[in-house]
Amino acid sequence: MTYDLIIGDRLYSSWSLRGWLSLAAFNLPHRVTLAGLYAGTLAEDLAPHAPARTVPVLILPDGQAVQDTLAIAETLAERHPEAGLWPADPGARAMARWLVAEMHSGFMALREACPMNLEHRWQSFAPSDAVLRDLGRIDTLWTAARDRFGAADSPWLFGAYSLADVFYAPVAARVAGYGLPMSHAGQTYVTAQLTHPLFQDWRNAALQEPVTPRPYRHPLPEAPWPVNHI
Repeated sequence: MTYDLIIGDRLYSSWSLRGWLSLAAFNLPHRVTLAGLYAGTLAEDLAPHAPARTVPVLILPDGQAVQDTLAIAETLAERHPEAGLWPADPGARAMARWLVAEMHSGFMALREACPMNLEHRWQSFAPSDAVLRDLGRIDTLWTAARDRFGAADSPWLFGAYSLADVFYAPVAARVAGYGLPMSHAGQTYVTAQLTHPLFQDWRNAALQEPVTPRPYRHPLPEAPWPVNHI
């Protein structure tokens, strides 16, 4: 059984990163197809899978299309209960769903002000009060998860890597890419995300993709990405 995943430009599409990690991190067989998210061909590329209209789109082995990262995650967890997408402990699983749902529907100030860009880091970015409130809330959620369900020998929110870590991977990329303030524990978690082999695989592939025009420009100086690719 092999899934097909349609994604957008790896450098910028945080939703696509979440969709791909939901498969790759749990060893679920898949093929990836790149749609023209910024090249202007997205509608044409997704037309065979209507009514899907945003990336990522998961194509099940029977041809059924599933859009939206939360729907993709829950579909995969339902189809592969043995893969460990959600924590095994019921309490941890409930909290992991909470964190995923809050990320999926919230933190709009952070999203709007700091689009994901894996190419380089922006220097001298000044976060607004609204962005700082989002960061404070994220730090609180990460700390609560680790305090209640984390493991001393693991950097992940619920001990083993789970969908909660999948959904916060692009958040970590935003923190790193804009030099955003977090607690020491929060920064440690960001580093764990950026040094995860799969995250580095994604970024390495992203750097090979030509993107024209380049979206999400800032009138700020650029600096090297904080964690070099391998």
